[in-house]
Amino acid sequence: MPTTACPYCYHRFQPANLRFQCTGRAAPGRTRCTRSVDEERLRLTGYAEASWPTFPPPPSRLRLPRRRATCPDCGTDTGIRACPVCRTPLPANFADSRSPLIGMVGGKNSGKTVYTTVLVHELRHRVRRRFDADVSFAGEQAGARTAAWLEHYEHALFDDNELFESTAGSTDGSRVPLVVQWRQPHRSLGREVHSTTTLSFYDAAGEDMTTQEFVNRQAYLGAADGLIVLLDPFQLPGTRDRIAVPEAGMRETEPPLSVLGRLTELLRATGGVGVRRRIPVPVAVVFSKIDAFYGMLGEGHPLLRAPSAGAHYDEAAGRDTDEHLRALLADLGADDIDAHLRAHYKSYRYFAVSSLGAEPDYDHKRIDPGGVRPFRVDEPLLWLLGLFRIVERSG
Repeated sequence: MPTTACPYCYHRFQPANLRFQCTGRAAPGRTRCTRSVDEERLRLTGYAEASWPTFPPPPSRLRLPRRRATCPDCGTDTGIRACPVCRTPLPANFADSRSPLIGMVGGKNSGKTVYTTVLVHELRHRVRRRFDADVSFAGEQAGARTAAWLEHYEHALFDDNELFESTAGSTDGSRVPLVVQWRQPHRSLGREVHSTTTLSFYDAAGEDMTTQEFVNRQAYLGAADGLIVLLDPFQLPGTRDRIAVPEAGMRETEPPLSVLGRLTELLRATGGVGVRRRIPVPVAVVFSKIDAFYGMLGEGHPLLRAPSAGAHYDEAAGRDTDEHLRALLADLGADDIDAHLRAHYKSYRYFAVSSLGAEPDYDHKRIDPGGVRPFRVDEPLLWLLGLFRIVERSG
């Protein structure tokens, strides 16, 4: 039977096995349940606060997810469903909607945390309006902990014009993901209906990609339905001959091909992908910091053209960007990246983005005085959502 993956612990399960969480309101004449720290939830997600108990669904011959159940201890009726593995409460429509998991991965200094912060800011503001969608954080864990770090990073970038330090490496291979719900209207049979999609983003530290052992411990990579892989263009062989690479961009780095190689090994192992087959997980390969190449590319270069506006992913612009980046890789002596992707992946596409819109002062960690002006940061995600048929594609 089809399985789905928890957006918090990334374990896969059958929807019929969803647990239920007590509401804390006892039935008449029954003793109320008490909150406590769920040790399994703590181990798998790091959530250390007390919560209401969860319980398995009642036995049934039907292998369909139940919507409601009765707490066996206090007799209260509840419709709060939870992951059967980590026991984290899930969004109300989780089992009834498409819920792709989007993994965010890349090498050290590739700009993942800045990119993630700016992307989610764009989703909650400009992209939301563009698609007439409701975008909000999902679940108590995201609302309490993840939104706090996001608010801190957004304040640094958008208010203080400051870059922040790199994401610290995880000590046990786990990190709190950012879970967002996307609710959008559609026309069906002449009437307007709404669909809800749960998106889970996971920002692994670059340090976590420096050894195969750490990569193998990143459970989200094997469970992800799509991946956004950020590569640092400063590390391409011919870059330093063409542009002035900042000194900060040359410290503690490694070749993008090494990052891709470790990712490929993990995906083959976790997905049981034989040597004769290619990996089916779609990969958006993102070259960040394209703002450093503006002068080299020249005004009017196709990579610097924004795609068409509208509530869709611009497929024609995406193909054009992909072709020009493939040519740029060859020009910079990095065509081995394309050879690797072509040999191992069924579906991948190149993207050029600038999270900040202008090259920052890396030495003093200051953003351009003009502020944050994101350039094409939403395209990798929209391409993946187009593949999953969550948003429309044009061209």
